Amino acid sequence: MKTQCHNPYLPLFEHIPDGEPRVFGDRLYIFGSHDLENGNEFCELDYVAWSAPVNDLSDWRYEGVIYRKDQDPFNKDLLPLYAPDVVRGRDGRYYLFYCVRFQDSINVAVCDTPAGAYEYYGRIQYRDGTVMTDNQPYDPSVICCEEGNFLYFGFAPCMIHIPRYQNQDLKGCSVLMLEDDMLTVKEGPNVVLPSLKYGAGTDFEGNEYFEGPSIRKINDRFYLIYSSVHTHQLCYAISEHPMEGFTFGGVIVSNGDVGYHGIEEQDKLMSVGNNHGGLVCVENDWYIFYHRHTSLTQYNRQGCAERIIFEEDGRIPQVTITTSGMNPKPLSGIASYPAVYCCNLTNGHMGALSSLGRTNAEVDFPYMTSVDGQRFITNIKQDTLIGYKYIQLKETGHICLVYRGTGEGNFEVRTKRDGEGKAIIRLTPSPFWTTAMVETDFSDEDLELYLVYRGEGSQELLALNLLA
Repeated sequence: MKTQCHNPYLPLFEHIPDGEPRVFGDRLYIFGSHDLENGNEFCELDYVAWSAPVNDLSDWRYEGVIYRKDQDPFNKDLLPLYAPDVVRGRDGRYYLFYCVRFQDSINVAVCDTPAGAYEYYGRIQYRDGTVMTDNQPYDPSVICCEEGNFLYFGFAPCMIHIPRYQNQDLKGCSVLMLEDDMLTVKEGPNVVLPSLKYGAGTDFEGNEYFEGPSIRKINDRFYLIYSSVHTHQLCYAISEHPMEGFTFGGVIVSNGDVGYHGIEEQDKLMSVGNNHGGLVCVENDWYIFYHRHTSLTQYNRQGCAERIIFEEDGRIPQVTITTSGMNPKPLSGIASYPAVYCCNLTNGHMGALSSLGRTNAEVDFPYMTSVDGQRFITNIKQDTLIGYKYIQLKETGHICLVYRGTGEGNFEVRTKRDGEGKAIIRLTPSPFWTTAMVETDFSDEDLELYLVYRGEGSQELLALNLLA
């Protein structure tokens, strides 16, 4: 490998949420929305693509802008481009399916290569040329398989109040079959996953559909990933048929780790917001792609990924969110890591992030931020816990933190989230970035590192340096 994998897997300046991972040839491509770092709304930037060789998922390459807002002839106001998907059609060309904010249509662009310059192609339409606007056409996901070409979509907000949807019948996730032109509806749409309104009495009750479908065919069954009414979790449904018969499978990942080993909603280990992602198989290993949130809004999202397994009956156990992500083993215990690689960041009562503005005066919890090109954890106060996993801590002889802060205090070093302290890193007030270090002694079983702040004032953490 060129280096190690980690979460987030792209450079820290890049914010690609709603990630759809696709293997084309010998490379893994990621297609998604494009948030502006420190931006003020969802998906402010044009679509870009990144890719990595399938034999080295640490070596990501920027492919450039693949489609601009101004290329869509109906997007005169340059509105945001929402969660896309890319699929290779039966003609060998690559089709980019996307939607524009509040335009109630699914549009398509086409290119001869996976990450080249896409050109506008058209809108999903019925045979008579009427644009397909049924069932809230957002968040397209497409599959071309032996059964046909299928497009999944849908938006059913239940925790946010959007005036244009207040009086609409929000049904859930729908599917339609496409002709081989990838534009014309051949059959459907059919509702396959219920919204909150229609979930009572079904096996989806409590985990109804919200948004973000992503379809894959695995071992002759269709796996439909979706964001549930809890917004922060990605669930899945399974069927032997692409247009009917889906049953609830379970939760794969929550970007607050809610549900993993019994973690309750009120005990979430990160601030949460929406979630959206998909499955991919790379060299016989399966991964779930999802996104996490930075700053104090939902508008600054970064892509992450975790390895998953399939049980013999085809079910997928929920996975925990990690720092090591797609790395084939725990990260090196002798290395320097940006503090914002943390996979847990909590003061014990984390809330949902705002989607109504740049800041939220009602919240007071630690968060990741970016100022003048530096990315760090800020607002670290009494009892804040910062977690990293998985790391080969046996290799680590010293922990050196780069921090600054207003009060006297210390970080208690733990190897279990609720475990006993292994060491104390003492901090003194400093308006400038400074260092504090402690000698450590870890065992082979120690793979998780937690820092718990005890003290006065507020601290900021820039880097975690693990030394021999």
